[in-house]
Amino acid sequence: MTVLANNPAQITDLELVQKCQQGETYAFRLLYQRYEQKVRGTLYKLCDNQLLDDLQQEVFLKAWKSLPKLRNGEYFSTWLYRICWNVAYDYGKARKRDRTKILNQVKESMQDLARSTNHHQTGLLQLHYQDIVQTALQSLSLEHRAVIVLHDLEDMPQKEVAQVLSIPVGTVKSRLFKARKGLRQFLEQQGVNL
Repeated sequence: MTVLANNPAQITDLELVQKCQQGETYAFRLLYQRYEQKVRGTLYKLCDNQLLDDLQQEVFLKAWKSLPKLRNGEYFSTWLYRICWNVAYDYGKARKRDRTKILNQVKESMQDLARSTNHHQTGLLQLHYQDIVQTALQSLSLEHRAVIVLHDLEDMPQKEVAQVLSIPVGTVKSRLFKARKGLRQFLEQQGVNL
């Protein structure tokens, strides 16, 4: 355990997984610290910010419980993203989104921005565009949102995205094309020029 504590950045995922499988809880804490921001960011992009803490906790709880069954710790990050995707998918299935509500929120947000006349318009505009992009992501189906988030925002190669989502690479490419087109159309409808 002292070796882990002294050089946590130098130890590989595989070594940490093996230590976890031998009962070293400290090794899982290091894996958690290594991946918590990535998991949180991915969940935020897939599920918005409601219940984000609960969803993140669910991902790591499932990972902890399933870790003894993981055969190839070398692919821990891909495996963890798969768990993340499953949690997000279950959340998305349980909560159907009302597209009209999303569009009304965007319109209200744009009206608020238009009414704002203070000198901090640039900062407000950036926040507004971030909100619009997040809303645009939420307007996509979960399957299309997942490929955009994993490939374009998390910089994951298409092959790895296919592994995480358990779909062929060709399906990843097709969904990326449709998702980008959907995002572009949504943003243009909101007055964002691309």
